[in-house]
Amino acid sequence: MKFLAFNFRAIQLNRLHWRDYLDYDNPVASALMAKMAFAAHERPRVKAQCLRLLVTLKLDPARSRFISGFIDTYLRLNQEELAIFEQVLSTEIPVTEQERIMQLTTSWKEEGLQQGLQKGLQQGLHDGEVIALKRLLHRRFQVIPEEIVARIDGALPEQLEQWIENTLDAATLDDVFKTHS
Repeated sequence: MKFLAFNFRAIQLNRLHWRDYLDYDNPVASALMAKMAFAAHERPRVKAQCLRLLVTLKLDPARSRFISGFIDTYLRLNQEELAIFEQVLSTEIPVTEQERIMQLTTSWKEEGLQQGLQKGLQQGLHDGEVIALKRLLHRRFQVIPEEIVARIDGALPEQLEQWIENTLDAATLDDVFKTHS
């Protein structure tokens, strides 16, 4: 006795040719062209055409960013390919679409820059706490054993904060690293 039967066609994207989907009015086509069959030298052109199709669809900005992120993930270009990509944009893509593509790619750069700044800030705060704790310990206890320095260097920010607070009341170096419940 059969309760449920699924019939579906398997599609192997790497067997489909990307040029066959250039005129599809479909956001999925713009994304999946990045995974279809093409020669290595076509990578910059494929990326440009995927993005061209995407910006012609007039999607809301969030969906456009999501799909363009997919395209960028699967068609990450090296410096040489980026130069070709920019040439393809300027010679083969209409100006209005060029501008919208550049807005999308600029948003990738801005998002990456923002993430980098955030990570740098977090690292800077962490480094500052490490330096502050070492200075406090050195001033309070003069000599800091190497294993303690290594422990501080590998500590999480929450641990560092706790150890800095513990230093204020600690009578011994061991008191600094006690955990309080």
